[in-house]
Amino acid sequence: MQNTGTRTPATTPTHCPYCALQCGMNLTPVEGGTVEVSERTDFPVNRGALCGKGRTAAAVLAPGARLTSPLVRSGDGALVPAGWDEALDRIAGNLERTRARYGADALGVFGGGGLTNEKAYALGKFARVVLGTSQIDYNGRFCMSSAAAAGTRAFGLDRGLPFPLEDVPRTGCVILVGSNPAETMPPSLRYFTELRENGGTLIVVDPRRTRTAEQADLHLAPRPGTDLALALGMLHLVVAEGRVDEAYVEERTSGWEEARAAAMAHWPEYVERITGVSVPELREVVRLFCAPEAAMVLTARGPEQQAKGTDTVGAWINLCLATGRAGRPLSGYGCLTGQGNGQGGREHGQKADQLPGYRKLTDPAARRHVAEVWGVDPDALPGPGRSAYELLDALGTDVRSLLVMGSNPVVSAPRAAHVEGRLRSLDFLAVCDVVLSETAELADVVLPVTQWAEETGTTTSLEGRVLLRRRAITPPDGVRGDLEVLHGLAGRLGVEKGFPTDPEEVFEELRRASAGGPADYSGIDYRRLAEENGVFWPCPAQPAADDTHTADPGTGTDTRTGTGTGSGSGSGRDMSTETGTGSGMYTDTGTASGMSTDTGSGMSTETGSGSSDAGAGLRVAPHPGTPRLFLDRFATDDGRARFAPVTHRPSAEEPDDEYPVLLTTGRVVSQYQSGAQTRRVAELNAAAPGPFVELHPRLAARLGAADGDPLAVVSRRGRAVAPARITTGIRPDTVFMPFHWPGEGRANTLTNPALDPTSRMPEFKVCAVRVETVTS
Repeated sequence: MQNTGTRTPATTPTHCPYCALQCGMNLTPVEGGTVEVSERTDFPVNRGALCGKGRTAAAVLAPGARLTSPLVRSGDGALVPAGWDEALDRIAGNLERTRARYGADALGVFGGGGLTNEKAYALGKFARVVLGTSQIDYNGRFCMSSAAAAGTRAFGLDRGLPFPLEDVPRTGCVILVGSNPAETMPPSLRYFTELRENGGTLIVVDPRRTRTAEQADLHLAPRPGTDLALALGMLHLVVAEGRVDEAYVEERTSGWEEARAAAMAHWPEYVERITGVSVPELREVVRLFCAPEAAMVLTARGPEQQAKGTDTVGAWINLCLATGRAGRPLSGYGCLTGQGNGQGGREHGQKADQLPGYRKLTDPAARRHVAEVWGVDPDALPGPGRSAYELLDALGTDVRSLLVMGSNPVVSAPRAAHVEGRLRSLDFLAVCDVVLSETAELADVVLPVTQWAEETGTTTSLEGRVLLRRRAITPPDGVRGDLEVLHGLAGRLGVEKGFPTDPEEVFEELRRASAGGPADYSGIDYRRLAEENGVFWPCPAQPAADDTHTADPGTGTDTRTGTGTGSGSGSGRDMSTETGTGSGMYTDTGTASGMSTDTGSGMSTETGSGSSDAGAGLRVAPHPGTPRLFLDRFATDDGRARFAPVTHRPSAEEPDDEYPVLLTTGRVVSQYQSGAQTRRVAELNAAAPGPFVELHPRLAARLGAADGDPLAVVSRRGRAVAPARITTGIRPDTVFMPFHWPGEGRANTLTNPALDPTSRMPEFKVCAVRVETVTS
């Protein structure tokens, strides 16, 4: 990687294809149809830093690493090259035959959290308008859904971080729960390092002593599956020690008495027995969290990927609310979103229960608004469908044909051997992917699609910052974009219009569809994204006006110009937003149902870098975006945050005599998600060549295992084999496996698909296993 202080004319500024940090990078074309990755210091989030995955991202662009021709299943069962017309005709024909024989809901669509906003939007529209099916969900359900559900329940809105990362070093204390950013998003670690350099405190909660935990002032190592009890025990101590911010609770929250009563049942000694975290440690973390004026709790997959993940996150939010830590400067709860477009991917319609703009599919006003943008009858839109695992579990029975775009469930889904069997049982499977993933290998048709450097589109980072990825090179012959795929299939299935191939045209429609919704992008366009290095949502379009007060009785939108400057707070439905843009706009959007409706195709703004046309020749400055949420009020109907009265309950699967050990899973620094792309990069494979079983020396001694010996980890769902990696950095009652690999070392063969009742998140992070030595 070179530091290109000055961009050459051929250099394209863009963003990394991997995690939700969406690091800025520059791409310069080189011979062979690929690019050179270099530092981009003007993007504030990573400030030029890149991890090994980002630095080597261009390796997957090489022809030998990726697909360059459609593949179809031949009569002898092999995948063979085919032309695009033949491949698209085969997909459309099979989808049509399935629908005619079994009905629209026999068609399934499975999307991905790495798809751009434009692709996710178009995919959801394709499923509901062209196929007429309710059976669409995406792999992001496996990542952030519990945090999203808890955040919506508490605050009325889900945005991973309600503040920018730049606030983290300026707070007084951060509790990082079930997150290992040193390996999952390394450039972000500097924020936690700077926090400590500034005198703040970092507390890490993780059953393993990870690279991140090694940087912490205090590391708590609870038993997997007990994060809920830990948070409740801390809240108990906050009450018992008189640390509740009573004025804040009275003014800005509701439901405190019920939540308080639930927490008081979790006295410290009881929590110590459940979690293994000692009472003195509990008291110390409460002291450290409550001592400074500002503090944060940040969660990731550890507490979220549980069958009680929504309640677990809710308990950590309760801790923030009781201590007055939410909706105040440099304070609050946040979720460290994982996938590259994990935030935007859950906002614009590829989720089973959702319409664009984070609208609810069951809301009549939302259905009317989106149907108007799409030019269809609201009653023609199907209702909510199955969640991700439930959709995969229904393959081959209720769902007979499946289109997969940007996902590899053979490796990434829980109970993966069962899911693989369900995929094999389908009447028809089509996969759009960059590489021949393990899921693509099972398909009847595989379509080779463009990668991040070969296409333009937007993503939304973990901060809620909408970003513009830019095309730097032309894709190889034989490769098309996902938008072209949907356009070609829609036309073959009788829908000639409504699926453009130009991503900017799709984004313009997305703006209209999102207008007035919780995730309002209507004030954002490509020009602003390029000029401003991203824009934080919500960012509504400023309405045309010929005076200082315009009200739309159909939408409940009331915009007034004020005289002061503001803080950029407030969000979503019924939101108050004060922005420091000179006049200070006060925007109150949303109705009692939570949706502002019917801006639809009538919305007209030209935001650009200046102003929008405003009625009778007046100019209205564009909304600046909302970096910080909730500083004035929360996005609930009454503006108050809601406590959740939650109590501890055991994991879906507890250890017993047959399965006496706990398994937890996660990532390593040199691989990403299912590994479909990173496993094709030699440098990354050299650093992380395969799976392993991490275990404590005491457990290893009981098994008679040495470092590197093959071990079998067995659960009620299957068996995985990988070499032992012995370390004192894990609890003696727990083993850890990374989940990036297929084959006999596939960790998700073991994991439990028990679902959270609210988020429908599977319990990836804890299940009961036994560990056995393997004899040759």
